[in-house]
Amino acid sequence: MRIMIVTDQYPPMIGGVPTVTHGLAVDLVKRGHQVWVLAPSYGPHNVHRLEQGVRVYRFSSFEWPTHEGVRIAFLPFVAMRHLLKKSDPHIIHIHSPIILGNIAQILAEGERKPVIVTNHYLPINVSRTLARDPLLGKPFSDVTYSYLVHFCNRCEYVTAPTQTALDLLYEHGLHVPARAISNGINLQKFSQGERDPDIRRRFNLPEDRPLALHVNRLSEEKRNDVLLDAAAKMQGNGHIALVGTGPAETELRTQAERLNLGDRVSFLGFVPDADLLALRRSCEAFVIPSQAELQSLSTMEAMACGLPVIAADAYALPELVHHGKNGFLFQGGNSDELAHYLDVLLADAELRACMGAESLKIIATHDRVQVVDEWEALYQRLDSEFSEVKERRMQMRMRRVHSSYTPTKALRLASQRTGDLVLSQKLVSRTMRRTYEESSQSERITSSDDAKAVQSRARYPNATE
Repeated sequence: MRIMIVTDQYPPMIGGVPTVTHGLAVDLVKRGHQVWVLAPSYGPHNVHRLEQGVRVYRFSSFEWPTHEGVRIAFLPFVAMRHLLKKSDPHIIHIHSPIILGNIAQILAEGERKPVIVTNHYLPINVSRTLARDPLLGKPFSDVTYSYLVHFCNRCEYVTAPTQTALDLLYEHGLHVPARAISNGINLQKFSQGERDPDIRRRFNLPEDRPLALHVNRLSEEKRNDVLLDAAAKMQGNGHIALVGTGPAETELRTQAERLNLGDRVSFLGFVPDADLLALRRSCEAFVIPSQAELQSLSTMEAMACGLPVIAADAYALPELVHHGKNGFLFQGGNSDELAHYLDVLLADAELRACMGAESLKIIATHDRVQVVDEWEALYQRLDSEFSEVKERRMQMRMRRVHSSYTPTKALRLASQRTGDLVLSQKLVSRTMRRTYEESSQSERITSSDDAKAVQSRARYPNATE
């Protein structure tokens, strides 16, 4: 298949969305598909490269002032239209409903290409300040979701990485076909392994104390401050290692100094993947206090390494962390409760072993091989059904021109589709209506009976033909 992935976040940017989009593109290429990725460039010029078999087109952009590292493209309508016509994709898969995603959606409708959108965003990802404002927070959230859902409802199919994320869209008015598809992780790469006796020494971490690992962006919505408060309240001898960088790093280091956590907490900054894997295999637990996760790749990777997890009971984290089974859930923002669970888990090796084994069972369903299987099946089904809509449109045109025309190919009605993949009535009606309008401009209907029949089919495309 020819697949076009549109995203505003792609490597070398670091984060969940870049990791997911890059992994999906490379995996699809390995399976023999042709893949185009459209993303912002890191400068004023358009750039086209072949990266690991993926045709990556980067468009000139500028940095989003309120989000370090996020780039916004300069409305490349003409370039994207040319690329869309040249590549002629079977499917357009949008991962960012911002500039490039909007352009792709508009162009796809004109070229009659099916669009899938995956939502990775919460209102707090758009503006941390407004989302957390006591007066403006709820109105801002409502406006953000109104935009997201409006965007999604103009697509043929919608996915989200968890059922929690999908339910949030349903609650705000989503009505097109949709399902949850995990971001998935590479279980061949992330797995249990031997402890590295040198990794702790290399990062100046204590070798004789239980270690809890935290891997996330250091920003306000990730609630790293709650973890530092909990560290100050711990009664045991556990140590906490924070991996990551971000806009809140200076403030967090100041907080750690104020709480006198020099012997309790280590800031490791950016850690390369190879060393990070060794760290996961050489610590006792994973902790995530974030209250803005629609899945959490870092948590999934820790679970795949056999670690128990302590997580905030917020958004989608309870789908991964089952309280009392593979870890503990604490009330978001409650540092006392978090400190208690850290003490309990880091002091009990037998409990950690049991919970770690349960983590392995839970994460087995998120194998990226299975996830790519799901994407392939969805792409193929949607392409097939979209092709049938086009064929139905052609048959309708032929009936208008030739009253004796008999279709050579029998088509199923949209209402007879199986499973959750059913093209929305809005899509079918819109396609039929456009066909009628185009035909009316070039051909004159001489029979009033024929005209009524065409109008009827345009309004009721699921009626028996």
